[in-house]
Amino acid sequence: MNTVGGRKRRAAVLLMSTVLLFVLFFVSLTFGRYSVPFFDVIKILWHRLWTLTGLDRVLPMTVSWTEAMEKTVISIRLPRILTACLVGCSLSAAGAAFQGVFKNPMASPDILGASTQFITIFSFVSSILTVALVFLIAQRAPGQRTVNLILAGIMVGSLFSAGTSYLKLVADPSNQLPAITYWLMGSLSGVRLSSILPAAIPMAAGLVPLLLLRWRLNLLSLGESEARALGVNTDLLRAVLILCATLITAASISVSGVIGWVGLVIPHLCRKLIGSDNRGLLPCSMLVGASFLLLVDDVSRNLLATEIPIGILTAVIGAPFFIWLLLRKEKTL
Repeated sequence: MNTVGGRKRRAAVLLMSTVLLFVLFFVSLTFGRYSVPFFDVIKILWHRLWTLTGLDRVLPMTVSWTEAMEKTVISIRLPRILTACLVGCSLSAAGAAFQGVFKNPMASPDILGASTQFITIFSFVSSILTVALVFLIAQRAPGQRTVNLILAGIMVGSLFSAGTSYLKLVADPSNQLPAITYWLMGSLSGVRLSSILPAAIPMAAGLVPLLLLRWRLNLLSLGESEARALGVNTDLLRAVLILCATLITAASISVSGVIGWVGLVIPHLCRKLIGSDNRGLLPCSMLVGASFLLLVDDVSRNLLATEIPIGILTAVIGAPFFIWLLLRKEKTL
């Protein structure tokens, strides 16, 4: 998609994705058990910004909303919506990066076992070790590397799932077990403003290098010898990309729990819309991933009287997509 028409289409898709994300962001603030009118949401956000800048001392704003409305928007919905955007953006970017690095359209954080671990520092270290183990097994096993990669990821992921099952077995059934079970299903219900910054910092630390290196990610698709001939240190580039993708995956699951399929589904959807050029694919995956998880979270907290864990909904969407992908791959062989 390097033609003029391709660049125009890429720009149009990115623009529409950005607009969609902004619309969903503001509309999501109005939805919930306690409805807040759209224009009141805008005024509440503007008033908070006005207050933070100190301009309210010079030119006070007229308050036309209730304290309950402001608390609902600022303290409950805003942290959750921001987290949904950050997690969706990060998981989708990680999936696109893994697929580019391993040259495998079925690579994603959950398939490779990177999202089967626990909170922040331990999550990052164990996720790195998990992906390294998967990559090592895939390299040493005979046969096609791409197939070995998926099989190794499934096996290693199953091994860590067995460890998680053991933790559930020995956990306190009154307090610890329900918390572990609910966390494994993925949820944004417990997110607060104070928990966003500790997760946003490692996310930014991983996303920024991925964006800066996205054009080099294209070079890996050329093959080892061609990329090295162009002056690319492929081993170092792979290591940096894997570290960044794993870091943002670990930061995401530390605040949201295990949310699968986002890193698999969204890059494929964006590849259909914008092509395989990572210069456009990675930003598109980030924007669409943020919108997707935000929309799924809206459904999870509004569809039924009891909130549905977000990981269940992403699995309901992702599993059929994965089946379709397998069938489509079989037809093309």
